[in-house]
Amino acid sequence: MAEILVLGAGLNGLVTAMLLARDGHSVTILERDEAPPGNDAENVWLEWQRPGVNQFRQLHFMLPRWRTLMQRELPAVLDQLIAFGGSRLNVFDQLPATVTGGRRDGDERFETVTARRPVLEAAAATVAQRTPAVSIRRGVKVTGLLTGPAIIAAAPHVTGVVIDGGAVLRADLVVDATGRRSPVGAMIESSGGRRPHEEREDSGFVYYARHFRSTDGSRPTVLGPLLQHFDSLSVLTLPADNNTWGVGFTTSARDKQLRGLRDASAWQAALKLYPTAAQWGEADPITDVQVISGIEDRYHRYVVDGEPVVTGLVAIGDAWACTNPSLGRGASIGMLHACVLRDLLRDVGPDQPEKLVRRFDEITESTVTPLYRMTLAFDRHRLNEIAADVAGETYQTSDASWAMTKALYAAAPQDPDVLRAYVSVASMLCTPPEALAAPGMVAKVLTLGANAPQYPTPGPDRAELLATIATPR
Repeated sequence: MAEILVLGAGLNGLVTAMLLARDGHSVTILERDEAPPGNDAENVWLEWQRPGVNQFRQLHFMLPRWRTLMQRELPAVLDQLIAFGGSRLNVFDQLPATVTGGRRDGDERFETVTARRPVLEAAAATVAQRTPAVSIRRGVKVTGLLTGPAIIAAAPHVTGVVIDGGAVLRADLVVDATGRRSPVGAMIESSGGRRPHEEREDSGFVYYARHFRSTDGSRPTVLGPLLQHFDSLSVLTLPADNNTWGVGFTTSARDKQLRGLRDASAWQAALKLYPTAAQWGEADPITDVQVISGIEDRYHRYVVDGEPVVTGLVAIGDAWACTNPSLGRGASIGMLHACVLRDLLRDVGPDQPEKLVRRFDEITESTVTPLYRMTLAFDRHRLNEIAADVAGETYQTSDASWAMTKALYAAAPQDPDVLRAYVSVASMLCTPPEALAAPGMVAKVLTLGANAPQYPTPGPDRAELLATIATPR
């Protein structure tokens, strides 16, 4: 079994370490942020500082696909999350029976367990700390890569890392789980290799979000999808832990007229315009308006022109690829990616470094990259649609898949079968082609959704939204 270093003690790094340790590997996690999480959910939320994670207190929600994988692989994390106050929920228990057609066999697949990001990470860290063969070292900054004799010409072979102060830590394999700000590409270049192939662009979205706490222990009535689309923006309503939840507006970073949503009173007034979401703001706010922008879509590939740029090192999760987080897919994709690495190491060990990096690239490209591409395509269409809203135009595209996506969204509240197809896609339990493959599904979606209004859920037009935000308070 191998000695493995995992860089980064975020959710994906912790999960990867636990999966590998359960397979018999000895795993050390290196985390540059110093503070440990503690074991009290409210103190974790109020006091735990993670300056290395800019979205640490932003909106988070765990999809049913993540819950399914965790239940199969690391159920102790779900148990700990519930012990910390995490919410176990199923959208088909939340929506009215007139919409869902009542609970059906198989609807248990839509169950999830979710919480605010600090609570999620604290639960995973608590379990990792008591996992045999996992060691977490916090306050350790990796400054470079330790390399040995090259296996492939012009590709550094990583044998460990250099940490702050010049000490070295050796390993059979280094796993980069440092997230969307990963410095490892530059470290490979500094070690004499080529940078990984990178695709990089501003996602173009900005988030205006608040967290709330129930005054009586109840949760708002669910009247629509957790992610709802309207003229000029989308609204997120996300249950969390300990009688809390998050609400956010997602819109274009270029839309200067909506920057008034930074103001809490304008934000609250705007939320009241949306009948299917307004009730989520009728509670005690526990944050001011939190704004995050400048989020980049980034994708890396460590085999370029058929040749690895490095051996002895792989990247997973957001360190490999990341997108706009409004669809909530990052943790699920990261968990899938960690399972890919775990499974591969059962067949190809670090003592076969070239084969390992090539096979990891091949499997990533065939099983994980398509999920990234689908997410990126959705984001681009939605951003272009918002730009058309701002210009007072109707978004036009020749991409038939976007028309089907819109039709599926519009048809979902009108038919229980279509609703389950839509939620399966939103939950990352299947792809759109898989959901539409059910007999008669395409015909239902087109009949119910093809001629629906662009935004079928009731909400204000842009003029009313802008007037509300601009009204002095």
